[in-house]
Amino acid sequence: MSDEKNSMAEMTVKAVVLGVILSVILAGANAYLGMFAGMTVSATIPASVISMGVLSLLFKRHTIFENTQVMTCASAGEALAAGAVFTIPALVIMGATGWEKGFDYWQVVLICGFGGVLGVLFTVPLRRALIVEGDLQFPEGIATAEVLKSGQAGGSAIKAIALSAIGGALFKIGATGLYLWQEVFQVAVRVKLGARTSLAYFGSNLSPALLSVGYIVGLNIAILIFIGGAGNWLVTLPICAACDIPVVNESGEVINPETLSALEYAEKIWAQHTRYVGVGAMVLGGLWAVIKMWRNIVAGVRSGLAAYKQSGGGGASIRIPRTEKDIPMKWVLTFMIFSVVPLFLLYNAAVGKVTVSVPMAIVMLIFGFLFSAVAGYMAGLVGSSNNPVSGVTVATVLLSALLLVMLLGKGAENGPIAAVIIGAVICCAASIAGDNLQDLKSGYLVKATPWKQEVMLIIGVVAAALVLAPILNMLMKAYGFKGHWSATEKALSLPQANLMEAVSTGVFQGGLPWMFFFGGAGMALGLIILDEFLRRKGSSFRTPVLAVAIGFYLPFELSVPILAGGILRLLIERYQKRKQMTEEQKQSAERTGLLFASGLITGEALIGILLAIPIIIFEDKRALALVSKETFDAYGTWMSLPGIILLSFVAVWFYYTARKPKETS
Repeated sequence: MSDEKNSMAEMTVKAVVLGVILSVILAGANAYLGMFAGMTVSATIPASVISMGVLSLLFKRHTIFENTQVMTCASAGEALAAGAVFTIPALVIMGATGWEKGFDYWQVVLICGFGGVLGVLFTVPLRRALIVEGDLQFPEGIATAEVLKSGQAGGSAIKAIALSAIGGALFKIGATGLYLWQEVFQVAVRVKLGARTSLAYFGSNLSPALLSVGYIVGLNIAILIFIGGAGNWLVTLPICAACDIPVVNESGEVINPETLSALEYAEKIWAQHTRYVGVGAMVLGGLWAVIKMWRNIVAGVRSGLAAYKQSGGGGASIRIPRTEKDIPMKWVLTFMIFSVVPLFLLYNAAVGKVTVSVPMAIVMLIFGFLFSAVAGYMAGLVGSSNNPVSGVTVATVLLSALLLVMLLGKGAENGPIAAVIIGAVICCAASIAGDNLQDLKSGYLVKATPWKQEVMLIIGVVAAALVLAPILNMLMKAYGFKGHWSATEKALSLPQANLMEAVSTGVFQGGLPWMFFFGGAGMALGLIILDEFLRRKGSSFRTPVLAVAIGFYLPFELSVPILAGGILRLLIERYQKRKQMTEEQKQSAERTGLLFASGLITGEALIGILLAIPIIIFEDKRALALVSKETFDAYGTWMSLPGIILLSFVAVWFYYTARKPKETS
């Protein structure tokens, strides 16, 4: 009996302590990466691998459930850091009261802590809707589950995942660490169209992990993401260039396009104009996604309340299966209601009007749940690493600012600051929601206990929230922020935070590209109508609007390898059909493919985080480079050729590994 009890151990002391330590470490590493490069690395898979290694080294006995709990707690640090650095530095840039000299400790704790905990609680009713009853893949959740299972199974499973992990790691080291080739292949040229000049662009990220994401999500979703990217970069953007749409520099001064290279001009048009098509589509598409999920969400709340009563909370005691137990819905709803008070105090400190702060605190809860659902849905489509949380946050800041304009008036001095604070809380909630649902998907596949995962994520959120303010202040003092009085030679660029500042002030002072935003909403409406038509016709091909919106919002380079991964899966399935494989053989081959994809994602994600160490130590993102920047600039796109060849080799390797069942599967 004791052996059985040990094999079921989950939220043990060693799991909690290791999870908290990893949450703090990953929060610091990703805070720097987010402020430096405008992106963070999902820590779900790396945390599970580190957990397995540490627990195996230090303890004779440990379980797959303990590793799942450590991974859940640790990944909270990375997710919360993303929510924080994408928004909170905007308050420093804007010189909000109390933020002139740096990050206010207790306000950061309040924003991150309450935002993160609400993100966990918002996902409790969403778990059943999106994971148990939904058909979303959650690619990193599936990959993490395979990693956890391989660690428990040992033998051939570990070898299968380790081999591709080494390949993914070496690829990442060569491109991002040693700079042996360009990580992104991009070409942009100016094209004459009569009297006008337009742009032609093509680009692809050379990432085995994105190839794996495409394989996991399948061809339908991969095509839609690509259609969104192509619609932006190959159609909308060239039209804008031909119409001489103006772009500005950091000071807001209009730039002569002739002084920019074709690629620089394309990137500025995307950043300042056409990506807002994706934002508009996300807003309407997100509302539609929540409407579509509403019955399942309500059912999740009702079943949670029923489970609470059945387990003894309301009288009769009926045993609920361990794998079906969430945090009691009664406590989820109670915390949500009482969270209005501290959020009210936070907003009132920024706005100074009770009549405005009360409705905005309530609106924050509504927006928070809405956009947490959207972020969770998008994480289910493309994974946490490629989940455009910043797009969700832009939509939040935009809608919050519009509401504040109606409540405060256009000339309100503190209006933009209040909008950013609301966006910061919701960004933390949405980031945690997407991450939590990936973790819960992994737990669902390995049969972990949901409520214990949810509690571990709350512990990870609190641990990270308590250390983020000192970390952010340290980074500000060491590097400073571009365009701010603190800037040094190595100032951090803060791309997302600057975007939030521009959006919030743009609503109050004018200058936002509303035409593109409403164009995106119109596109979303058309896709919703088409998807409903295809559903009623019983078509196997569907057009979920958020998949296209993600493609429109993200750089086109990310869409291409995801499409390649979807095509790769199609080719593998056609091979299996030609060979007339049995269902058992197909399942064996699919497991082999998932293990291989999981390994590629694992290797790349682990190295992505480890490379932060020399970057921080040497204060240089090219700290390990073997090829100089001058050589890169001299050879231009030719420097991506080795990466193209190697990625093609990885795709062929993937194909021959995953197309047929193996005895080792």
